[in-house]
Amino acid sequence: MPDDTKALPDAGGTRDTLLADALSERYLAYAMSTIMARSLPDVRDGLKPVHRRLLWAMHQLKLDPAAGFKKCARIVGDVMGKYHPHGDAAIYDAMVRLAQDFAARYPLVEGQGNFGNIDGDNAAAMRYTEARLTEVAQAMLQAIDENTVDFRATYDGEEQEPMVLPAAFPNLLANGANGIAVGMATSIPPHNAGELCGAALTQLQVFRDRKLTLAEVALGAPGSARAEFLDASLAPMLAEVKGPDFPTGGVLVEPAAAMREAYRIGRGGFRVRAKWEKVPAKNGTWQIIVSEIPYQVAKAKLIEQIAALLEEKKLPLLGDIRDESTDIVRLVLEPKSRAVDPAMLMETLFRATDLETRLPLNMNALDAERTPRVMGLPEVVWSWVEHRHVVLVRRTEHRLAAIARRLEILDGYLIVYLNLDEVIRIVREEDKPKEALMATFELTELQANAILDMRLRALRKLEEMEIRKEHRKLSAEQKGLQGLMKSEPKRWEAIGAEIEATRVKFGDGALGKRRTETGAALPAITVDENAFVEREPITIILSEKGWIRAQKGHIAEDAELRFKEGDSLHTWAHAQSTDRIVFFATNGKAYTLKAEAIPRGRGDGQPVRLLLDLTNEDTLLSMHVHAEGLRYLVATTDGRGFLVAGEELLAEKRTGKQVLMPEPGREALLCIPAEGDTVAVVGENRKLLLFPLDQLPQMARGRGVQLQSYKDGGLSDAKVFTRKEGLSWRNGGGRMRVETDLQPWRGNRAGAGRPPPHGFPKSNRFE
Repeated sequence: MPDDTKALPDAGGTRDTLLADALSERYLAYAMSTIMARSLPDVRDGLKPVHRRLLWAMHQLKLDPAAGFKKCARIVGDVMGKYHPHGDAAIYDAMVRLAQDFAARYPLVEGQGNFGNIDGDNAAAMRYTEARLTEVAQAMLQAIDENTVDFRATYDGEEQEPMVLPAAFPNLLANGANGIAVGMATSIPPHNAGELCGAALTQLQVFRDRKLTLAEVALGAPGSARAEFLDASLAPMLAEVKGPDFPTGGVLVEPAAAMREAYRIGRGGFRVRAKWEKVPAKNGTWQIIVSEIPYQVAKAKLIEQIAALLEEKKLPLLGDIRDESTDIVRLVLEPKSRAVDPAMLMETLFRATDLETRLPLNMNALDAERTPRVMGLPEVVWSWVEHRHVVLVRRTEHRLAAIARRLEILDGYLIVYLNLDEVIRIVREEDKPKEALMATFELTELQANAILDMRLRALRKLEEMEIRKEHRKLSAEQKGLQGLMKSEPKRWEAIGAEIEATRVKFGDGALGKRRTETGAALPAITVDENAFVEREPITIILSEKGWIRAQKGHIAEDAELRFKEGDSLHTWAHAQSTDRIVFFATNGKAYTLKAEAIPRGRGDGQPVRLLLDLTNEDTLLSMHVHAEGLRYLVATTDGRGFLVAGEELLAEKRTGKQVLMPEPGREALLCIPAEGDTVAVVGENRKLLLFPLDQLPQMARGRGVQLQSYKDGGLSDAKVFTRKEGLSWRNGGGRMRVETDLQPWRGNRAGAGRPPPHGFPKSNRFE
């Protein structure tokens, strides 16, 4: 059978290719589409395609600031049908963000209706809301009909859309941008337009002082002085730009050196805190009023976060929080008591909640050649200035062409007035008046058409004077514009005047006033980390059969405790809810539990074996609250032991930590605090020995050294005490006895010892 696939044309045929190559080719096309046509803004106008198309569609609908509003559904429909073939929800969401004064520093859309709020509530449906352009958006579109930018065909080829806007307003930095593409992202916080215009004028001054030309600093020019010029302009620009200016205000607390480096390389971040003040209340108390919260933090979620931490008792200095906001943010924070330091309270909130956030800076945008790059502040501003130069040149060329056309027509009109009778004769008698006029008076086709289109009333003497006056005026304008085109310094001077006008218009007044405070140093406040967790006293009770529980408060020593039938008290300890509890077992292992993990209540508690990895053969010997710097004496039943630091007993795992290693057939006997200077040991042979504590080595783990020598048996008990205070024990009647004359039993470690004093307990134990 013949191979028909070889005869197929290329358009409908098949070809063999590696799957990896096919996937990479298609994924690269998708990635480039996402980067270029969706996620990254253009450095010249600071807009993504969807935003640019929204403004252009509203301009086409003549929704300027002086016009009436139109339904957002109509606008979204035009954008989706003509320019942006994506979902209406995505287009409307983009439009809503442009209208939110808490999201955009300088809104490009003026909304009428519910466009959401700072609590995070969504806008109403597009059929209920209306919109029109703002003064800022009008500046972005200024002179777009004067051939200032290039246009391209839309996706269906039926319309034209601008590739970039003229952008008489520094939108990229003024309103910021956020976007996630494939393999790259952008995050640019908003800035103050007045400061940006000041920075641009400062950069222009550096440009002039260095006597540079546009060709010398052009992007990609060989031997370009661009990098050196941009580095030199950073310092004077930072004298104007004080940092981001967020629409929600707040306090910028990022160090100046960190901000300088971030603006230099285009990457970094800014820490922003809520603005607050202490306000006196009744009866000598006070409150904290939060009037501004960080940018992009939803107020409702912030309150939920603080309330949740209050419920979890992780904000011990805060008593309550209330939301008294209207269209102005007002959060009321009440302290736990009037003795709380306000700065300390706010520091704990800054560390634990979104009252302080860090906003990233990643100035990744498409440059004039549509290449995605991370740029520093000087390059971003200069790219906008260069774009304004291109707009100026194209606008001037467009105006010169219009003037030349009009002057050509006016020259034709003047010929009419000089030869009025002959012109009338030609129009009345000639079959082809246009050709006759052109031949007789050497007119152009444009002039002949204009003359034939004149009205009779325009032939008055007064009209001739007006035409001559207009001709002189246009000739003077033409001469000025031609001089502008021939002189680059004059063009930069004109651009400087335009930027100054933008600064006056948008940098002054309520809209231009800086909202985010700057220059505030971080307060020198030391906060103990334990202040973030509420501490409360508890008592931990361990029974003989291994049931553990915690009770609120510190119970008295003679308090009556209840246990299950056949069970009794093994040991108990006073602790705080934030403490760590250390257990020591007969297998020589130490175990650690957080006090908050021990079950509370009036019941019997929970078997400790469910909390610790203990076998049925292992028994807990002791329980104590971990304290920094404390040492412990650990010993086995065969009379070996050593000192161990309390930190060495802490175990991170449920399986515990091996500390003491008994001989086969032997077990660990005790783990007691080593508070004193003398060790007392008593063997099963009822021999007592006292020796200095410093004769014991401190170890992390091991078998230890011999504490007392025995012919038979082993160690019965041990105790660490202070020799001056005497050795104490509890006799059979429960009374405490203290022996101060200890000379007969003093010796060295590993000695045999002597029989204990008369009255020593028959249990052979000190307690």
